[in-house]
Amino acid sequence: MGEENKSFEYNYSAKEQAEIKKIRERYEKKEEPEDKMQILRRLDGSVTRKANTSSIAVGVIGALILGTGMSLAMTNLSEILGSNAAYAMPIGILIGTVGLALTALAYPVYRFVTRRERERIAPEIIRLTDELMK
Repeated sequence: MGEENKSFEYNYSAKEQAEIKKIRERYEKKEEPEDKMQILRRLDGSVTRKANTSSIAVGVIGALILGTGMSLAMTNLSEILGSNAAYAMPIGILIGTVGLALTALAYPVYRFVTRRERERIAPEIIRLTDELMK
């Protein structure tokens, strides 16, 4: 008697094949170098990405500090923590004001970081745009 082939083979549909290829492309190393337009887009996007990250961080930290101050001023959190309740409201207002100021600084931080990053990458952007416009 001959050997029987007991293997099982399954073929995926065209839709599944396309999905498999799309997933595989994410993990394959790209051998082709970036073209100048891709570099230009990446550099331009990096400016706002850094500015967004910085301003969001400042805003979130400010909002957390503001919330802490509001909790001290408006609740009995100071009694739970064991400190004197008479000082809780003024301290809470002070902490809340600091948090409010930090939250208000989020947009100026965004503008500052954007301006600084644009100045930093301006020579490279100008060089690339000159090459692309020729």
